[in-house]
Amino acid sequence: MIGLGYLCEANDGLPHSLPKGALWCQDSSCGNALKALHNLAPLYLTDLFRIFWSSHTLRFASYNVTKHEENCSYQAILDKLNLTTNKQRFTMSRPVKHFKGVTFVYFGIMISSILDVREVDQTLISHIRIYMDWFNQHIYWSPEDFCGLRNVKVPTTTLWKPDITITEMVEKDKTPVSPYLQIYYNGLVKYSNDQVVVSSCKMHVYRFPFDIQKCNLSFRSLIYNDEELYLTFIDNNAAITNWSRSVMHTQYEWLFLELTVNRTTEHLYIGENQTIVFYTIHMKRRSVLYIANFLVPVLFFFCLDLSSFLISDSGGEKLSFKVTVMLAVTVMQLILNEILPSSSDRIPLIALFCIGIFGLMMLSLLETIVVMYLMEKDAASQNETNRDLSLNRSKQSCLKGLKKCENCASISDVSPGQTSSNTKEDSSSQLMEASVTLEKISNELEQIGKTMTGMEVEKEEKIPGYWTDED
Repeated sequence: MIGLGYLCEANDGLPHSLPKGALWCQDSSCGNALKALHNLAPLYLTDLFRIFWSSHTLRFASYNVTKHEENCSYQAILDKLNLTTNKQRFTMSRPVKHFKGVTFVYFGIMISSILDVREVDQTLISHIRIYMDWFNQHIYWSPEDFCGLRNVKVPTTTLWKPDITITEMVEKDKTPVSPYLQIYYNGLVKYSNDQVVVSSCKMHVYRFPFDIQKCNLSFRSLIYNDEELYLTFIDNNAAITNWSRSVMHTQYEWLFLELTVNRTTEHLYIGENQTIVFYTIHMKRRSVLYIANFLVPVLFFFCLDLSSFLISDSGGEKLSFKVTVMLAVTVMQLILNEILPSSSDRIPLIALFCIGIFGLMMLSLLETIVVMYLMEKDAASQNETNRDLSLNRSKQSCLKGLKKCENCASISDVSPGQTSSNTKEDSSSQLMEASVTLEKISNELEQIGKTMTGMEVEKEEKIPGYWTDED
C-alpha cells in the first residue's frame, strides 16, 4: 500500500524529519499534480497526515507503508488487552495482581474560579479541576508492536477508578463527569475531571470586611485504607498556586492568595489508617465596596447627629431629626445582620462599631428628651411664680392703703378746728365707728396674708429649684 503526504512551507529549506525514500517537487505544478493523483488513485490517499499551504512553495512527499503498520490503530491495542465494557476484570476490584499490593494514587487539583462565598450559610462554591494518576497492573503493551503508540483514551466505565470523595462537600455535583480515561503502555492511568464544589467552610468574620478566609477541601477514600490505597499529592504549594493563578477566571468579591496542600493520617479502627490529602484555599475579601457602601454612610449619619446640637431645643424639630437618623442607622444594622453569620464565635469589629455609633446617638437622643422636659417644667414653674408674685403685690398695696386710712383717722381725732361741742361729739362718734371697721378689715387682711405666706413656704419646700435663674 502507498500512502501520500504533503507539507507546505514558506521557506526553501527541506524538513529534517522525512520518511525514507521521500520524493519532493518545488515548482508551481505540484498542486495540479497532487489533484491529478487524488483523482486517479483516491484509495492511496487514506494515510494523508499533514497539509500546510503557502504562497511560495508546495512540497510533496510519499512514503511506503509496510504490512507491519496495519497494527497502528487504537482498536488493535484494545483487542490485544481484551478491553471492553463488559469485562468485569477491569472494573470489579482494585487493579492489582496480588491482594496485598498497594494502589498508589497521585492526586492534584487546580482552582479555576471562586464562584461565591456565603457567609450566612458558611459555604464556598468553587470550580476545580481534579487530576488523578494510578497504575493498573492488568494493562501493558509494547509500543514497538503498535507503531510507537504509547497511550489510548478509553471510556471511564471500562476501568476501575479510585473512590475519592470530598469531605466538606454539602451538595452533589451537577456538572457532567469526564467520560474518558487515558491509559499508557506501562499501566499508568490518568483521569481528570471538572467539578463545581459546594463545600462547607468555617468563616472567621471578626475583621469583616478586612478578613482573610481559609477554606479546606479534604480528599479521601470512602472504603480503602492505606494498606490498599495510598493517596498522595503531586505538586508543591508554589506550583499549584502559580498553576491556579494562571487559569483563574473569576474570583467574585475575593482575591485569591495561595493554595496549599498537606496530608494527615486518620485512625479508623485498630491497625487501620487512612491518608487524607487536604488543600487549603487562602483568599482575601475586597473591602472597597463595603467601605464605600457601609462604613462611610454610618460615619455620615453620626456627623449629622452631632450637627443636631446646633438646632434649637425649643421646638420639636430636633427630636424628630434625631429619631430619623437613628432609624437610618438601624436599617444599616439590619443589612449587616443579613451578611454576617449568626454562629460567629466573637462579635465582629464592624458590629461593635455600629453598636457604639448607635449607643452614642441614643445618648444624644435621651439628652434632647431630658433637656426639653426640664425646659417645659421650668416654664410651668415660672408661670406659677409670676402669678404668686402678682397676688403678693396686690395684697401689699391693699395693706398700705389701709394703713394710710388709719393714719388719717387718728389725725382727724385730734384736729384743733373744733368749734362746738355738738359737732365734736358727732364727728368723734363717726370716726370711732370708722376706725373700728378699719381695724376689723386690717385684722382679716393680716390673717389672709399669714395664710398665703404659709402656703408659699410649703410650695417652696416641694419645688427643688428652677432650670433657669429668675431675673
